Amino acid sequence: MLIKLKRTRTHVEDRNLALCLATSAGLLNAMALAAFGFFPSHMSGNISQISSDLNEMDVRNLKIFIAMIGAFVTCAVVARISVVLGVINGLRTVFSCILLAEGLMLILTSLFEIYYFSANNNVEILLLLAFLMGVHNSTSTQLSNGRVRSTHITGTLTDAGISIGSVFVALLRRDPSKNIRVFKQQLNTHLVTIFSFLTGGIVGLLIFNALGFGSLMGPGLILVVIASLSIVFTLFKVKNRRHAKIVTT
Repeated sequence: MLIKLKRTRTHVEDRNLALCLATSAGLLNAMALAAFGFFPSHMSGNISQISSDLNEMDVRNLKIFIAMIGAFVTCAVVARISVVLGVINGLRTVFSCILLAEGLMLILTSLFEIYYFSANNNVEILLLLAFLMGVHNSTSTQLSNGRVRSTHITGTLTDAGISIGSVFVALLRRDPSKNIRVFKQQLNTHLVTIFSFLTGGIVGLLIFNALGFGSLMGPGLILVVIASLSIVFTLFKVKNRRHAKIVTT
């Protein structure tokens, strides 16, 4: 599910991607809310909050929200550049490498907060989480060609509504069943994304209340394990193909 091939991606691959990345995004988002009182991935709300802070002349929060938005967008740009360079150089595991780096950074952040926690560092940690959420969403969006946005639930709810409308219209017009099937498959993918994010958010709050900043290690470990398995599987598959070619020649 983390390898983008020339063939068309299946809905099953996208659902597995949504299950893993949306769940980890929900976990991290809820943990950040519990720890800092801010959502690192909720850019719609953060942009709306800017107008409120401007109205109330809350300069401190205004700076934080602007910086979070900048961090989120910056990392989306970095992720895109990394993917393009990886594709140019034939690195099939580029998406896995990006998520592996994100997971390792989350683990290091968790360890830092456990041993060196200081309220003075809260803003910097929050910006780092917003940065990581940018790469998280950008990676899932690029991998699925826009069908899975692991942190952008507002857009996913909109897409789900569009899919429901498409299924409804297709049924009324008695379109060929294959068209209805495509709409239903896409709807299922959106629903998996939504419920995975929701479940991750609920579990994330519970884990944070029990473990504190150590809970940040959970999403990091999830990403590291998934990305590492993907890299190992891909390298093993490539090695077997090369061996098969040598034998046949």
